[in-house]
Amino acid sequence: MRNFISYEESLNILNSIDFSTIPTQKKFLTNAIGSILATDIIADHNSPAYPTSGMDGYAIKHVDQKLNEILIIGNNPAGTVVESVVSNGACIKTFTGSLMPNGSDTLIPIENVTVNGDKIVINKPVPFGFATRNIGENYEKDEVLIKKGAKIGFSEVGVLASLNISQVEVYVNPTIAIASTGTEILDLGEMQTNEAQIRSSNHLTIEALAKKCGANTIQMGVVEDDKKSITNLLKNALSKSDIVVTTGGVSVGDYDFVQDVIEELSAQILFHGVNVKPGMHILVAIKDEKLIIALPGFAYSSTVCAVLYLLPMIYKLRGGNEKLPIVKAKLSQNFPLKMKKTIFSACNVNYKNGEYVINFDGKKSGTSAILTNMLDNPALLIQKENSKDLKTGDLVDILLLNQL
Repeated sequence: MRNFISYEESLNILNSIDFSTIPTQKKFLTNAIGSILATDIIADHNSPAYPTSGMDGYAIKHVDQKLNEILIIGNNPAGTVVESVVSNGACIKTFTGSLMPNGSDTLIPIENVTVNGDKIVINKPVPFGFATRNIGENYEKDEVLIKKGAKIGFSEVGVLASLNISQVEVYVNPTIAIASTGTEILDLGEMQTNEAQIRSSNHLTIEALAKKCGANTIQMGVVEDDKKSITNLLKNALSKSDIVVTTGGVSVGDYDFVQDVIEELSAQILFHGVNVKPGMHILVAIKDEKLIIALPGFAYSSTVCAVLYLLPMIYKLRGGNEKLPIVKAKLSQNFPLKMKKTIFSACNVNYKNGEYVINFDGKKSGTSAILTNMLDNPALLIQKENSKDLKTGDLVDILLLNQL
């Protein structure tokens, strides 16, 4: 009889896998969005490099605000350098983004003054240094601005562009090969020839998950339940990808051949059977630093297990700091522990008054095949195998599926 390990044990096994150095590549800034940065980004200059105006107004000496009038001695448009110096009793009209003229220490906004010929009258004084951007306000030379492992988004692109970096070194995204096994299942477009055949969605659902998390994918389609077909699939997939994901064929039936084929390929089985619901028959193996993740065949079960086991491995192979989005939420109804397993139950989540709240309205009970339970605004309620019955108002752990 197979020994099932705990969910925590299975995660520890996966976390202990030490992959070799992840390859990197150079990408143009906007092509790198969603990729993981492979080096620290360090500022090579101060920004701003000189005191700069933050508004349209007049560059003055702060002490001159007590004068009745201040003489305007010049204009200072953005992008120019004025040679005039602000001395006591004088000011220079200065625009947003312009360098502050020498001698000035404060910028008084246009709306705070009245212009009287070639002079200004101050109607509303401002504090010392007002609207003046100091050297290094944005960032200082040699400051680490973006750390290795960061996911590149719009703000990272903006900072990189301000540093005149057009290409950035990022980790190469892993490649995932995906297939569904089963003589009874049909791929998209295939005609049904008998009532026992069912339409496969697993391979496409998992491809969508993998792509959403930044992986490259190879769609292997539907493979029949026989040793030769599964052997050819795994050999082909292992030669082209970093992780091979299959669905179906991992239970204990007469036609479940995945484990046999994996063993015949001399792959090391890390575990086969975890005390979770859904997905207790999941199998994970490794061969030549390539992972094989064999998932159950039911749609809800395979999808949940892909979230729990495939996505963290994609994150690891991407070289970043990404994690599954697990947060605390308030339970809106009683929810008993149905069995001594780590259970992942589909629920609805809403954000109300500064906290997540979950309910089970419209969620169907039955087998692990009900993928429609993951529609709308879904999350997974996590109940550990040593937990107790849950009561209304309890704070619980949930995994936010729409934030993957």
